[in-house]
Amino acid sequence: MEYVQGRVATLHDLADPVPAAPVDRAAVVIPMAERDCLSEAASRVLRTLERLGPDRVVIPLRAPAERVGPVREWLATYDLRIELLWCDGPRVTDLLADAGLDGARGKGRDVWLGVGRAADSEFVVVHDADTTTYDESFVRRLLFPLGRGYEFSKGYYARVENERLYGRLFRLFYVPLVRTLLDAHPEPFLQYLDSFRYALAGEFAATAATARRIRMPRRWGLEVGTLGDVFDVAGFSGTAQVDLGRYEHDHRGVDGAEGLSAMSRSVGKTLLRSVLDHGVDVDFDTLEARYRATAERLVDQYELDAAFNGFEFDRGHEREQVSRYAEAVAAPTGPDDRLPAWTDAPLGADAVADAAAADVVEAADAAVSEPAAASPTEAGE
Repeated sequence: MEYVQGRVATLHDLADPVPAAPVDRAAVVIPMAERDCLSEAASRVLRTLERLGPDRVVIPLRAPAERVGPVREWLATYDLRIELLWCDGPRVTDLLADAGLDGARGKGRDVWLGVGRAADSEFVVVHDADTTTYDESFVRRLLFPLGRGYEFSKGYYARVENERLYGRLFRLFYVPLVRTLLDAHPEPFLQYLDSFRYALAGEFAATAATARRIRMPRRWGLEVGTLGDVFDVAGFSGTAQVDLGRYEHDHRGVDGAEGLSAMSRSVGKTLLRSVLDHGVDVDFDTLEARYRATAERLVDQYELDAAFNGFEFDRGHEREQVSRYAEAVAAPTGPDDRLPAWTDAPLGADAVADAAAADVVEAADAAVSEPAAASPTEAGE
């Protein structure tokens, strides 16, 4: 347990706090992919929110049409003001295309759509649906600084489970890359990025005014891309980070299309593009080698910390991950995939909400009217 303050105001879990906070003036955005729907973890989140009573809950849903009806019925069982925002419906797709915003689909795009709608409330909270340790303190803790005049609040927690250190993309990619850049360029923006205990946490809260001014990458660069704009909007003085205590959710493998290696490329591209946007002159010819050296030193420190706690630690696997992540340490190429801030967007959030609502009704009605498949007996077999 510690209580050290840094450049960003840090709220520590010293007494298991459940502070008073403006929950009734906040919209909670919970992006859900198909795997989250009707899950026990998501059910726990919604049952907890019933007790909290937020202004409303916005669910940006990424799922095929046949899942929309069952999800709508499931959400209707909760005593909450819930708005289901189907992100993959035809009307929403056409609306984004007409605005020149069609492109890759991912969590960042879904959150952007949800935040646009949620920003009608005074405050916006964003968190995942797969948290198995969710309790009512999380939303209250995230909102507490906003009730005290701060503009943005970031959650943090220790990714420690089963006597092992997790949070690998943060520990082995984000931290050494940011510190490598900071060693060569002691700029305020890099100091800001280095201030966060867990910068890749998906849990944050913001005033609606701040939320409307944030650009969001379409996919996994969401968390670091958000911080890039929050620095410009809120800065050190308007930012807080909050200890959410014990926080457990799904772990990813390193390989595969949804693995940490693929995520590192998206996170790295967004991070380095943001660094360049803030005027840092990066020496990309030497950056990878310098990143590797920093990451190797951190692996030594993590190994010592794990041994101190009697945890299992696979040094070879950690070093292998550093090598995989090093492939993402390169000058960003290709188009900027950040979606515009809602203050600058070429469409309105209300138009998106209307399109999504019509898509939900159509998908649900189509599922109800679709004839059931004939059984073998009915088919004359």
